[in-house]
Amino acid sequence: MATKGQQFLEMYGKVTEFTKELMEENSRLKSRVNDLIADRESFLSDGMQDPEESSLVRKLEELKREKQDIINQYRQIEEENKDFLNRYEEIAFENSNLANLYVASYQLHSSLDLNEVLQIISEIVINLIGAQNFGILMLNEKRGMLEPIRAVGLPIEALSEVKMGEGIIGSGAESGEVYYRKSFDRNAPLDVHHPMVCVPLKIKDEVIGVIVVYALLPQKEKLLKVDYDLFGLLAAHAATAIFSAKLYGDSIRKQKTIKGFLDLVTH
Repeated sequence: MATKGQQFLEMYGKVTEFTKELMEENSRLKSRVNDLIADRESFLSDGMQDPEESSLVRKLEELKREKQDIINQYRQIEEENKDFLNRYEEIAFENSNLANLYVASYQLHSSLDLNEVLQIISEIVINLIGAQNFGILMLNEKRGMLEPIRAVGLPIEALSEVKMGEGIIGSGAESGEVYYRKSFDRNAPLDVHHPMVCVPLKIKDEVIGVIVVYALLPQKEKLLKVDYDLFGLLAAHAATAIFSAKLYGDSIRKQKTIKGFLDLVTH
């Protein structure tokens, strides 16, 4: 029994001694880690003692800063290039629109035949503005009514006469102001009394008719700035072209009437 007790004490002593050695080793390792941490902090704060190594570290830091500066400059130039490209596209688009406006203006005054003038106006509204359904109404001054003379995308019978000052169309003709509907639903049924756009055709302050747009082509999602410019052009130039064509047509008819009367009298 004493022997077993002695063996236990010896074993316990060895375990105690081993544990003590582990604790001492652990303490030594902790001390070494603390020394390494202190050395690292000292290195980072004071730099290397070797002048050559310190110079290399400083050079490395400078290169890092230069690299970051170059990256920042590159990003700035990249953003500027994007801005220049966007501006170039805007200018190219505006130049194209100006060319279209010039061509449209020239075409409007290229004929004195009323049907040809109405056809040119229709082509401008279709090709440059992108309208699918629209009509042209002219003012009958004696009756005070706007009478349909042209329809595209719908039968002309679908358009009705409009009294000056009544509804959207009549009010727009009376005021001489272009009407734009704020929102529109492509799937909504067409209402000839509620157009998407109503453009009065004016000579100075006198309205001679209106262009009413009811729907855009499927590929045209909305009206653009150039469309408003085109509507402004149509408000003046189309009115002048139509008025000139009507005067010319009336003069030709009068000439034929007078000539027929003179032929009848002289023969």
